[in-house]
Amino acid sequence: MTLVVLAGPAGVGKGSIVRWILDNEDDFMLSVSATTRDPRPGEVDGVHYHFVTQAVFEDLIANNQMLEWAQVHGKHFYGTPLNELTRAEALDKHLLLEIDLQGARQVREELPQALMIFINPPSFEELERRLRSRATETEEQIQTRLTTARTELAAAGEFDYQLTNLDLEACARQVVELVHNAERGS
Repeated sequence: MTLVVLAGPAGVGKGSIVRWILDNEDDFMLSVSATTRDPRPGEVDGVHYHFVTQAVFEDLIANNQMLEWAQVHGKHFYGTPLNELTRAEALDKHLLLEIDLQGARQVREELPQALMIFINPPSFEELERRLRSRATETEEQIQTRLTTARTELAAAGEFDYQLTNLDLEACARQVVELVHNAERGS
């Protein structure tokens, strides 16, 4: 089992890469994060997130049961329960962790053997185009994401590998190849 950390700015295509891998590779699974926020319509507990109370989340932190976690916008907690690693090992699958820069840094601190992959956009202009084409955020939110993206892109060198998501399938195949090479020790 390899823990695979995928990070990169919002809009770069991390979720699409993960979906392609899960649809095409049987030896991968996605880590299910825990959160204190309420489920959105259509979200299923244990599938999209583990929806927990703040008290439960704080207990997980206090008992060192979180691989990484953060409080987002001073409001809700999000993080990766350690039992996701146990679940992946039991199923003999590589565990994909799609997280932000802060979470990736926490994972590196806790599990330096994790395979850290940063996904770059083809260009900053293309990243902005992708964010706008999603039509899910306000202009203020887009500007915030673009500012955050500059910080994240500047930190890409902290990762073991950097890939550019120019073509979704090609990028996803590169992730799979990196994991299989790491598994073989090459």
